[in-house]
Amino acid sequence: PFVYRDGQKDLVTSVYRTILRKKKLFIQAPTGVGKTIATIFPSVKAMGENLGDKLFYLTAKTIAGTVAHETFRTLRQCGLDFKSVGITAKEKLCVCDETNCNPVHCERAKGHYDRVNNAIYDVITNESDITREVVEEYALKHNVCPFEFCLDISNWVDGIVCDYNYAFDPSASLKRYFSEGGSGKYIFLVDEAHNLVDRAREMYSASLSKDKVLEVKRIMKTRDKKITAALERVNKVLLGYKRQCEDMPYYLMDTTADLEIQLMRLRSYMEKYMEHHKEFENRDIVLDFYFDMLTYMETVERLDESYRIYGRVMENGEFKVHLMCINPSNNLKMCMEKAVSTVFFSATLLPVNYYKELLSGNKDDYAMYVDSPFKQENRLIFAATDVTSKYNRRNRNEYEKIANYIHKVVSSKIGNYMIFFPSYSLLKAVYEVVIERKDFEDMIVVCQQSSMTEKDREEFLSQFETVGDKSLAAFCVMGGIFSEGIDLTNDKLIGTVVVGTGLPQVCVEREIIATYFKEMGMNGFDYAYKYPGMNKVLQAAGRVIRTHEDTGIIALLDERFASREYAALFPREWNDLSYITSREADKKIDEFIERIYG
Repeated sequence: PFVYRDGQKDLVTSVYRTILRKKKLFIQAPTGVGKTIATIFPSVKAMGENLGDKLFYLTAKTIAGTVAHETFRTLRQCGLDFKSVGITAKEKLCVCDETNCNPVHCERAKGHYDRVNNAIYDVITNESDITREVVEEYALKHNVCPFEFCLDISNWVDGIVCDYNYAFDPSASLKRYFSEGGSGKYIFLVDEAHNLVDRAREMYSASLSKDKVLEVKRIMKTRDKKITAALERVNKVLLGYKRQCEDMPYYLMDTTADLEIQLMRLRSYMEKYMEHHKEFENRDIVLDFYFDMLTYMETVERLDESYRIYGRVMENGEFKVHLMCINPSNNLKMCMEKAVSTVFFSATLLPVNYYKELLSGNKDDYAMYVDSPFKQENRLIFAATDVTSKYNRRNRNEYEKIANYIHKVVSSKIGNYMIFFPSYSLLKAVYEVVIERKDFEDMIVVCQQSSMTEKDREEFLSQFETVGDKSLAAFCVMGGIFSEGIDLTNDKLIGTVVVGTGLPQVCVEREIIATYFKEMGMNGFDYAYKYPGMNKVLQAAGRVIRTHEDTGIIALLDERFASREYAALFPREWNDLSYITSREADKKIDEFIERIYG
């Protein structure tokens, strides 16, 4: 429906050809190219030519789904006859204070199946753009469960907008489409695909807690002797594992076969008991453990060379056995076999072979790089070589250096700025320095909090809607809620400072990932730390230039950015990045401000 932007026609053509050839495609395309319309349009065209019969637009965050719905609306305004539905999590749609689908507790559940067919007919004959609000409106009108109603609507539409879970997570996938042996002419569009690596690892991993075993044993002690005895046998096995962890951060195991035998017996006893005892005190705790046990046993069936099994005493003293999926590509591949074609796209899919390795497992899959359509002269990008966020060099002197750079950028022109840190601890350390300094008194400095409600987030972002008489410096965390998926266009954001290389904190899981890839003959540090860290950096830096009218500064603060190994991970459009020291920063920034803003 639009005139093609630079690079967009090649993108549209590549997506169409990928679907035609029943292949997979990885797209690295900067913000502003129009990835959503450029992937949906050729997919819809392919469906019109009978190359697919249902489109799944898969997202990591709700906001991405909103953009997809808006794109479908744009196409409908140009004559497209296409029905779409957005699937929202049950917990968000449920009208009850507590999610309980028993007809005794929920008025909507009582008689739901007597009314739902009329509700479906009503909505699909009157609506094409079936968003969450539309689902809730018709569910109220017909007094049906909005979540089950939403799933049933999906049978009658052309496009489904939903979370990754509904296609890839074995515990949440839509069985009506992705059950064993089932497949269809589905097209998968995976938005912000860089998020799928860690999400998939979580989906295909499982753990069992010794503390929960003991908690359930206490609840069942006076209720069922067989279950109590079975729980004790499970606990005994876990206790043996725990003893192996003494004086060790974790204990790698080849198998948990002895645990699995005991869990099979326990499962049999618990199923019979739960079936005959629908109500008893603390049943929810017992049920949660039962589902944890099922997930563990189902994950055991998927174990292969891409997994590691380990026991670990957590920081709170709790002991857990983990089945950790390190490379989820085999599991994802089985899900993608249900579709005719899958397209992964993001503004940050570098290096692309890293994502191919972990998402599809096939380095021969198609890939394309779309150049940025924005004028480089509209932004200044530099890396400071005389400052670092390295953990072993963190001290007051280094915090002062970081604060100096922040002041240079934020004081250059009154406006809104975001400052991204690799952790809350470094954010707080620099913030404490900043609030003591008088040269920051003419600025408004605010901080992202570790636990923010939806309302808190909205209030935080609302501060960027206008430009006041003082500069706003918002301290945020890389990889957090404000580092991706938000659009602060034009003068809402004119600069971002990225402190550090975004490396994840050293932890047991990251070390296991590093060791795994090292054993596979790859650079374990890159796979566990550097690539995920640089993705956070690129996402944070990408907040500044969102449209052709946007201007601003991107400052990278860490000497490591000057190394060849990090420079190799920069996108093409950063070929004008300059390396400077504090003495050169003022001149560089002033020249840019004068040239752009006069």
